Amino acid sequence: MNAFPNSRRKIQNAPDVAYILDPRFPGGTSSAVAQELKVIAQSVRPKIFGFSSGLFKGKQVAPQLELALRELGLSIEWDPPSIAADIVILHNPAFLKFQSSLDVRVVAKRLYVVAHENFNRPGGASSFDVNNCLGLIDRSVLAMEKFIAPISELNRSTVDIWMAGSEQANNWQVLQGNWFNICDFEVQEPCDAPRDRRGRLSRAGYEKFPPLNDLELCFPKHAECNIMLGADCLLDVAADYPHWDILQFASIGVPDFFEKIDFFVYYIAPTLQESFGRVVVEAIAAGKLVITDAATASGFDGAVIASNAQNVSGVIAHYIDNPAEYKNQVLLAQSVLGRFSGPEFDDFFEKNVLRIEGST
Repeated sequence: MNAFPNSRRKIQNAPDVAYILDPRFPGGTSSAVAQELKVIAQSVRPKIFGFSSGLFKGKQVAPQLELALRELGLSIEWDPPSIAADIVILHNPAFLKFQSSLDVRVVAKRLYVVAHENFNRPGGASSFDVNNCLGLIDRSVLAMEKFIAPISELNRSTVDIWMAGSEQANNWQVLQGNWFNICDFEVQEPCDAPRDRRGRLSRAGYEKFPPLNDLELCFPKHAECNIMLGADCLLDVAADYPHWDILQFASIGVPDFFEKIDFFVYYIAPTLQESFGRVVVEAIAAGKLVITDAATASGFDGAVIASNAQNVSGVIAHYIDNPAEYKNQVLLAQSVLGRFSGPEFDDFFEKNVLRIEGST
């Protein structure tokens, strides 16, 4: 499950592939790109171009991406004046949200803009200035075809809404397949006797947390364990919740975190909706039962328990009383993980990028 494909030979006369991104993105974007590069490097040798957007400071590359680049012998060319390649892949256009210009000229046969973030929030408000970000890209890139590549069905629905209402829509196509996150995590067996040990993991940031009253319901006093890794924003209220074990992001290893829990309870701010939920897949692979909101759960075909915060304790009590159901649910969830594997992405990339098929 955690092995990357190694049987494919380099493609003869392979197209030139160039990546554009701000490599300082923390969390999901850089993790996804790191895993992706390891897979596609089996077929092509990409060039990596980093842009110093106004979203971050300094030039510290995200650790997981830096490690992947070092393993693959790839380097980043920062802020080039021009890029020419057969295929150009731009990850997460939201890195341009504070830009008024994109100072590069790009010439390509095909451009793929991978939409890591939903284009709108629950309720319909824009998640970022999509028109500005895509407009900057459109004006800087001369390409025969330009694709927006959603990463999930939920993400696709927000792209479709934008396409239906934007004057820029005629400049773009939407890729038929989802440019999904590769999640080749090592799979662990679920426990035989779950206990009321609850936890959540996310990068630090207020938008990653639900209101305090929902957190109180999800992580109550009667639980044996309530551990929150990446809960930096809750440190100022820690004294009011002595039954919460609040840990700063990266203060312990992720495997150590998962060893402490049996139930992964994941809710975020009601003004935000996850486009995918990489930590959900990570928790499933670690052998934990996942409980989250209905929208997030909808992307995992029964692998995740959908509930509201008020019912979380009832769900957990049920599975503690029925340990065989707990184990069966986790094993069912783990059977879904193959669709997010490196070999699956390898096939997707060959079909939709190297041998372009199926645009809408």
